[in-house]
Order: sequence, then C-alpha cells, then structure tokens
Amino acid sequence: MAELMSLSDAVAELVSDGDSVALEGFTHLIPFAAGHEIIRQGRRELELIRMTPDLLYDQMIGMGVARRLVFSYGGNPGVGGLHRFRDAIEHDWPRPVEIEEHSHAGMANRYAAGAAHLPMAVMRGYAGTDLMARSTVAPITCPFTGETLTAVPALRPDVAIVHAQEADYEGNVQLWGIPGVQKEAVLAAKRSLVTVERIVDKLELAPGGIVIPSWVITAVAEAPGGSRPSYSLGLTDRDNDFYKFWDKMSRDRQQFTEWMNENVLGKELSKR
Repeated sequence: MAELMSLSDAVAELVSDGDSVALEGFTHLIPFAAGHEIIRQGRRELELIRMTPDLLYDQMIGMGVARRLVFSYGGNPGVGGLHRFRDAIEHDWPRPVEIEEHSHAGMANRYAAGAAHLPMAVMRGYAGTDLMARSTVAPITCPFTGETLTAVPALRPDVAIVHAQEADYEGNVQLWGIPGVQKEAVLAAKRSLVTVERIVDKLELAPGGIVIPSWVITAVAEAPGGSRPSYSLGLTDRDNDFYKFWDKMSRDRQQFTEWMNENVLGKELSKR
C-alpha cells in the first residue's frame, strides 16, 4: 500500500545519488514540484529518463543533477530548443552529460515492456535512422514471418515520479487528460512517487480517467500546483508565457543560475 508522505520526505527516502529516475508526464501533469525538490536536496549523478525532457530536465541538467539522459525529443514544446541541455552537450556546462536518444514510440514500448516485466519489446521503427547505431536497440527476425523488426530493451527505472489530479487516503491515484506513460512508468519502476493536486475521501471516476491502485505505488505526496508551469487538466492551466520566457532567459548561464537560486533553491523545502 502506498504511504502518504510529505514531498520532501518522499524524495529523501526514495531518490538516492546515482539512481535512474523517470519523471514522466507528456505536456500535461509534468511533476515539476518533485523535480525541484530533487534539485533542492542536492541529488547528483542521476540517470534521468523521460520521453520529452521539457523545461524540467533543462532545469535539472543546468543544476548539475544529471550524469546521463535517456530521452526522445529534447526540446521546449512549441518554442524551440533546451539551452541548458545544449550547453551541457556542447560545452560540458555545468558538467558533461551522456545521452541515449530514442523515438517516442521506442520509449513508450520500452516502458510497456518494463511494466510487463519483460526483457524487451518488439516494434516496427528505427530502421533507416542513425538511432539504430546510436541507441540500445537491435534488429530481430520474427520467427513466424521472417520479417526484420526492432527489439528495444525494457525500461526499469529505480524510481518513477509522476503527477496526478488526485488520490484518496488509501493511496489510490486517479489522473485524466493526456495519459502519457505515467501508468507504465509506475508499473515498471522499483519504487514510485505520485504527487497529486489534492487528496479526497473517495475517488469519483472521471471520464477517461486512469486509476493507479495503491498497491503498485510506494508513496503519494500532496503537492497543489505541482505540475506548474505544465498543467493538471480541470484544475490548473498551462503557463504558455513561462515557456516563452524560459527560452529567452535560459540562454544565459548567469541569468539561469540567478533564476534557479531565487525561484527553486530559495524556496523552503515542502512542508506538505
């Protein structure tokens, strides 16, 4: 059964230096509050896994959290590139970062394989791209048709962190909107943390909602506004202006550092 914890306690207990950590949420329900808590607690040498790094991983890379990034599409959605990510790759600032790039479909299949406790998934994809040589994928021959397909290894993070709209006091979680791979990430990981906008007495099933049961979750932490500047459908809105602001401000190392010091490191640890 999931344990209800404060965000600071959950991160302290579940995330250690050197862990592989997936903070998932596709455009929607991105767990910014949890990522900021990881930064504040000074975690280092993390292997960060995520389908789209987004602003959150740009912040974590720029603060020296990551030694490695496993991802698909490294960009600021709808705006452009991620400048702290690019600086780390091109100039090793603030430290070198290894990368392993995949397609969206490849990452989704890798999570699905991990959730099913299988060693790999088989898919059509990657063929004809340089990802075949640069990623941990391999051609495989179908034993039934003889067709050449692509095998992708399962993702089994040490920790998966996702955000959702609500949980009940027993630790069952419900999310709705763009589903992403939150469910698969939780099922694939050794440990999991779900931050939620609110805790309710009883989950009222929402149209299109996904319920992740308490028995597959390690910890739940209440974190209102925990996905901003992303959004939690029905409860908070996406801050598009912030995404545009980030593109301009984050180009400069000093401005980035000053902003992070004031707006992330300068905030007290969550008392929720």
